[in-house]
Amino acid sequence: MKHQIILGIETSCDETAVAIVRNGNEILSNVVASQIESHKRFGGVVPEIASRHHVEQLTIVLEEAMKEANVTYEDINAIAVTEGPGLVGALLIGVNAAKALAFAHNIPLVGVHHIAGHIYANRFITEFQFPLLALVVSGGHTELVLMKDHGDFEVIGETRDDAAGEAYDKVARTLSLPYPGGPHIDKLAHEGSPVLDLPRAWLEPDSYDFSFSGLKSAVINTLHNAKQRGEDIKPEDLAASFQESVIDVLVTKTVKAAQDFAVVQVVLAGGVAANKGLRARLEESFKELPDVELTIPPLSLCTDNAAMIAAVGSVAFEKGVRSELSLNGNPGLMLKSF
Repeated sequence: MKHQIILGIETSCDETAVAIVRNGNEILSNVVASQIESHKRFGGVVPEIASRHHVEQLTIVLEEAMKEANVTYEDINAIAVTEGPGLVGALLIGVNAAKALAFAHNIPLVGVHHIAGHIYANRFITEFQFPLLALVVSGGHTELVLMKDHGDFEVIGETRDDAAGEAYDKVARTLSLPYPGGPHIDKLAHEGSPVLDLPRAWLEPDSYDFSFSGLKSAVINTLHNAKQRGEDIKPEDLAASFQESVIDVLVTKTVKAAQDFAVVQVVLAGGVAANKGLRARLEESFKELPDVELTIPPLSLCTDNAAMIAAVGSVAFEKGVRSELSLNGNPGLMLKSF
């Protein structure tokens, strides 16, 4: 049997990443150049700086990934690249690099959805079983996605305002914690107790949607009111109370959806999947549902990487998906089945 080898490129935000993946689930190389240090002093990602870094890093990362995997362009069956969503300038660097490689070496091109990539990062851990439910939690997205087959995506719940990761970063700024805020809140939360009464947005009884804007405002108001009264609130208790509220809603809605749709597997995906509190609570909750397999990716596959893009590209390529050389970066790309 001939192996299928996919080259993946990911530049949707502030990670320049290239990977080589064999047969959709075996990583031959997965090289990531992070830009965190460059954006830290601004308290968030600066799109122009992100794009410039991608231009500087992409060729270096590409050469390293090819060398580590010990492959040549003649070995590659297809090039998968993040088409969207993301920062338009950042996306364009990856898309144009992928198009240039596809044209120069006459290799098929496959545009990939970034969130599909996060979901497929779990395929490096275990084979998918359907129907499957994915909880996607990242800086820009909080979604529940139902899958009945490979490449079949149905968004059954999404955030109506702030994504969970966005709320984490905003609360971190309020507490004067460094960027990126999520890991710092998670660490601080484990040092405190959830003693503050913060809201949980359950929305309508049958809704799988999320809302974190009110919670973020409640944290800011709690701090502001305490300051006016001359009271001290322990940052670790505030972090613990905030995290408890977020995790409570995420896990409760995921468990309900898993039962309502009779899924056999639940996968966690996205940057916030690295959160220790969320991982622990999901494991605890799904022990009570022995018929549902819970899959949580290692920390290295939670954040943006190109192996996950190649994993989706592998399935899409097998299903006959091909992109034209007119492919463009699409910052508002919707998650659709293929």
